[in-house]
Amino acid sequence: MPLPEYSGTLGYNRAAHLLRRASFGPTKQQIETFASLTPLQATNILFRQVLPDPPIPVDPDTNSQWVITGVTDPEKMEFQYEEYFKRWFIGQMMSTGVAPTQSLAYSVREKLVMFLHTHFTAIQEKIGSSRALYFQNMLYRQFALDATALPEVNFRELTKKVSVDNAMLRLLDGNLNVKGSPNENYARELLELYSIGRGLEGSLPPTPGPGDYILYKEQDVQAAARVLSGFDFDNTFSNIDPDTNLPRGKVRGSNTNATGHDNGVKEFSDSFIDSNTGLPYVIQPDPTLLNGANPTLESALDEISQLIDMLYEQEETLRHICRKIYRYYVYHEIPVSLYNTIIAEMANTFRTNGFKLQPVVENLLRSQHFYEAAAGVDDDNFGGIIKSPLDLIIGSLRFFNYQIPDITVSAPEFYQKTGEIIGLADNQGMVFYQPFDVAGYDAYHQFPIYHRSWITVNYLARRYEFIRRLVSEMEDGMLKVDVVNFVQTNFTPALASNARNLIIELARELLPVSNNLTFDTMADDTATITAERLNYFLVSFLENPKIDDDPEGAWTIRWTNGFDPETVRRQLENLFNAMMQSPEYQLH
Repeated sequence: MPLPEYSGTLGYNRAAHLLRRASFGPTKQQIETFASLTPLQATNILFRQVLPDPPIPVDPDTNSQWVITGVTDPEKMEFQYEEYFKRWFIGQMMSTGVAPTQSLAYSVREKLVMFLHTHFTAIQEKIGSSRALYFQNMLYRQFALDATALPEVNFRELTKKVSVDNAMLRLLDGNLNVKGSPNENYARELLELYSIGRGLEGSLPPTPGPGDYILYKEQDVQAAARVLSGFDFDNTFSNIDPDTNLPRGKVRGSNTNATGHDNGVKEFSDSFIDSNTGLPYVIQPDPTLLNGANPTLESALDEISQLIDMLYEQEETLRHICRKIYRYYVYHEIPVSLYNTIIAEMANTFRTNGFKLQPVVENLLRSQHFYEAAAGVDDDNFGGIIKSPLDLIIGSLRFFNYQIPDITVSAPEFYQKTGEIIGLADNQGMVFYQPFDVAGYDAYHQFPIYHRSWITVNYLARRYEFIRRLVSEMEDGMLKVDVVNFVQTNFTPALASNARNLIIELARELLPVSNNLTFDTMADDTATITAERLNYFLVSFLENPKIDDDPEGAWTIRWTNGFDPETVRRQLENLFNAMMQSPEYQLH
């Protein structure tokens, strides 16, 4: 059964919660629009629109694409084109050049593409090819939104495609895996990271013995490596997958004589029992696909298909993927009780929908569980996830409706601004496309700290520095927002002229838990943003430095009458700095 769904109107707080988690960040107007919708209506808008494909990245100096033709400037190094690709991907997260009516849904799709990147990791330095990175990214995009696509467009099929993807072949040495000299790197990570996993973290029994990883054994790694043998990186990018129309790796030898592929029988351990025979799985070539006794491209791909099908028959494969989805959208902590209820039901939805990603995510984002919010510090849903550097930076820019120039209009400025975003993320501890190891960015997999890895003393200071430079006119920084114009545009004069009402309204939009807000410490229920915190915002806003005997009255007069604009600007900059540098703003 799918997770029970919340059927009422979202309201402001639930709408904000949904949009912050599902996308790279909403505007005030988008939250207000979604507040009147039910979760079903909201997810239909977010997930069921027909969206445009991204524009092809171009060299900003020539305005010519290179990813399809392979034609690059001989004066440039490959790493420069890799940087162009990464900046292009950031532009998609920002929905740059996308119509306003589609911007939020576009961002939702790119959040799913980013999820797939965190699952099937890429490391720029190891892969060393902008074209391979681009085509892998486009592969993920084909499989991100799949609820209405053909049945074969699903997570299981994506795993098959990834197994012969050029970027993955190079990342995990699949291009070195040949008959007689197997390289087990990809096979090992396929089992441990990308499919069955090693069980629920924090609840694993002692390892039974050497070579036994509880859910699979060393024998299975070795057998899988033999199945996966015989493919190589294709630096011409001319081998096109007929299903995706995207380049993939090439088979060693030829399509009719795959000389690098191990054509023998692969026997798996008793961790994988074939329901048809009651015996451990055996994978071997389909004789109808062979060229005499020789393996072919078709027979090698069929063996990989058999391997992935075997892995997806395992309940733990589905649960492993679903708990990664859960951590991405809801919370990192998964006790055994939740694993056997919420995660089990997500896995059931995954299976009954043909291993498609989108129905699982949609059901989760409509579920009562997603919108449950307990009072106080025990709440794990609202305000439970520390924003990644990209969520913080892009979410802040999108909140202010900051527009990156369209790549098709001004490629140099597009790359300049998106490059600044990548630099800021790197500075805050997320070296984009350069995670420390093949498991990916620590925040998405490293038990038990997960998202807490984003916060150190240095990284927190750099987060605060980003906010200060973003909202303060006199600070250095390429990315700037006009806070006076933002307040004028988004709030009525009556609301903006009242300092306390303005703070409460901004708290609803900026901070994840914002019910029953009050400045009265005697009436404070401490279940949300405290009165002490709101009064701190008020003092930072109007009395830092103190220039008025009656600060609140003076603010009302200044705003209403439109005089002393420099003081108004400085005061609003102080307010946004105080609120967006708060610990609460680091959460969503």
